[in-house]
Amino acid sequence: MTFWDVFVLLLIWVPLFLVWGMALHDIFRRDDIRGAMKAVWTLVVIFLPFLGTLIYLVVRPAGATEQERQAIDTASRQFVARYAPTDNAQQLALLTDLRDRGALTAQEFEAEKTRVLAQTAPGRAPAEPAL
Repeated sequence: MTFWDVFVLLLIWVPLFLVWGMALHDIFRRDDIRGAMKAVWTLVVIFLPFLGTLIYLVVRPAGATEQERQAIDTASRQFVARYAPTDNAQQLALLTDLRDRGALTAQEFEAEKTRVLAQTAPGRAPAEPAL
């Protein structure tokens, strides 16, 4: 293979195959496309890879983007819930570590420390972690 063959392969064909794979993944992931329509779209995209993919991406139902947004929002909330500090001691330790590494200035550290300590004031409910 010459340099230009590899260049064309990487510049044109690889992205086309990635879009084709993404279209197939989207067809199987979607809940609003069922039964026969899912089979028809799968056959169109497989047997007419580039034209079928282009047609699918153009006429794809509008609910797809909303469903994607909800999936991203759910995943980000799960990530925050899993890895966010659970108590104030952990939050203060994290803030101290960030300050020591230079990621936070002294003013930012004090502001965040005040916010964390205000969450534990008597009679106040702890705030949810910000996304």
